[in-house]
Amino acid sequence: MKVANIFILIGFGLIFFQCRKEEVDDQKPAIDSNYTEAFPKACDTLYIGEYFIFKSHFTDNEAIGSYSLDIHNNFDHHSHSTEAATCSLDPVKQAINPLIYLENFSFAKGLKSYYTNDSIYIPMGVDAGDYHFHIAVTDQTGWQSIKIFSVKILER
Repeated sequence: MKVANIFILIGFGLIFFQCRKEEVDDQKPAIDSNYTEAFPKACDTLYIGEYFIFKSHFTDNEAIGSYSLDIHNNFDHHSHSTEAATCSLDPVKQAINPLIYLENFSFAKGLKSYYTNDSIYIPMGVDAGDYHFHIAVTDQTGWQSIKIFSVKILER
């Protein structure tokens, strides 16, 4: 009987040690575009036929994985739930040749912090007016944070 009890204890011990909980990443990455050098910020102006430097700071408790940028028109005055600032809007209009900018960027594995410094060109011939600047950062476990704000794209 004692031998059977020893085997039962060993069995429970093996089960206990094999079922230990793994640490789970339950934190979303962060987007910081409020520091002094960050650009653009809500209600800023970008200019047709010119480059601008996108500057933001991404962090994560474990590792950031990728980020994407989407610049799309807001000629119909739609909104996104992450917008905090209220910018003045032009009258509603029909898009003829709106800027459509969609880019994805990856990070080196294991990176916890990254300052962007991306040069982006606003091509000639795009419609001037109200646009949304959409930033999404995803960590390496799949958590995502999004920041969307309004900008103007104008001719100088």
